[in-house]
Amino acid sequence: MDKLFGTDGVRGLANTWPMTAEMALRLGAAAGRHFRRDGLNGHRVVIGKDTRLSGYMLENALVAGLTSTGMNVLLMGPVPTPAVGRFTHSMRADLGIMISASHNPFHDNGIKFFGPDGFKLSDEDEAQIEALVASGVEPVQAQNIGRARRVDESRLRYVEYLKTTFPEGKRLNGIKVVVDCANGAAYRAAPEVLWELGADVVPVGVTPDGTNINKGCGSTDTALAARTVVETGADLGICLDGDADRVMIIDETGRVADGDQIMGLFAKHWADEGRLTGNALVATVMSNLGLERFLGGHGIDLLRTKVGDRHVVEAMRKHGHNLGGEQSGHIVMTDYATTGDGLLAGLHFLAEMVLTGKPASQLTQVFETVPQLLKNVRFSTGQAPLEVANVKDAIKAGEADLDGKGRLLIRKSGTEPLIRVMAECEDDGLLSRVVDDIVAAVEDAT
Repeated sequence: MDKLFGTDGVRGLANTWPMTAEMALRLGAAAGRHFRRDGLNGHRVVIGKDTRLSGYMLENALVAGLTSTGMNVLLMGPVPTPAVGRFTHSMRADLGIMISASHNPFHDNGIKFFGPDGFKLSDEDEAQIEALVASGVEPVQAQNIGRARRVDESRLRYVEYLKTTFPEGKRLNGIKVVVDCANGAAYRAAPEVLWELGADVVPVGVTPDGTNINKGCGSTDTALAARTVVETGADLGICLDGDADRVMIIDETGRVADGDQIMGLFAKHWADEGRLTGNALVATVMSNLGLERFLGGHGIDLLRTKVGDRHVVEAMRKHGHNLGGEQSGHIVMTDYATTGDGLLAGLHFLAEMVLTGKPASQLTQVFETVPQLLKNVRFSTGQAPLEVANVKDAIKAGEADLDGKGRLLIRKSGTEPLIRVMAECEDDGLLSRVVDDIVAAVEDAT
């Protein structure tokens, strides 16, 4: 059997391997067996999902597999991914599952797993579940089959928790916020929490139909939200992705700020208040060189990891840091959540506006970005273009050209057959030449 787990759970095109009802049933049974090792009844699992049409199919199949091994299932319905992490821990569940393909189109779907501590599963746990899928799982006796029930107030529990993270006694009165929910998991929760804190809310992307998640909206397509901010005279735009673990912030002029700017703002504020643990921010190799220079100028360290919020969280837990994230909009604040939470980050950005009295346009531009150029080269299965001598020589030459002037990053995508060539440099001509030379070498090798 081919490897099931990727960089963030199991993901693929709905109704094709591995995103089939049969595989979801087998995954559910394997995960149930793995987390019910003592054979006793009373074990429970939390399941949430986004708004994709295929979520119904996968949810029912997972329930069948889990209950067949004696697990009791709590169905949360459409809730953000970070809510599942929180519920898994707060409801003393043995396992949490989120059915979502995050920012991908509706025809994709995925299954993400959380351990009893609310954090995503370790590589070891995933490997053991994958082995159980391959070997098969013996179902429990009839009297030990698990039960399933829906938790109707799950969204409201999440909304109430988010409000507790907002500065005590502060409100959003007089602030107009456009919130783009990407027709995804936060389509009800996000407008509710903002309205309950006093904001004048302009919701977009809140009419999911099973096939329009992330379509022309959300954190990966901010044009609609930016236009709405300007047209309605809003003070801010908050753009979430399909499962609401990412965010992009739009200022009152319609300009978009990515995760690097948000992390820079939070890191400086937290460091000034003495609550940035280890005086460091954890980010990935993709974060802009300008962020690194900004942090260094304020005596704050930047710890870089491989791409993926999971790697960020692993490094944060290992080294005891409480703030991290990705340029793509995952903002991880482990004082409040176990994974990236776009709505939580949006609320804390609003808190900065309330506390400082500054407009979003000032708070979203905390550092000057270094020009960054990224190009992708597709290759065929079985090829290893980065091992070809000419490619190695081109990379070595590019590193020499950028030495002391910028940064070069070459990596293989963890989700697609792509080689990603990224460089940063203030000299646009040098930047283009270095990237184009390496891209040409990779293309020749494929």
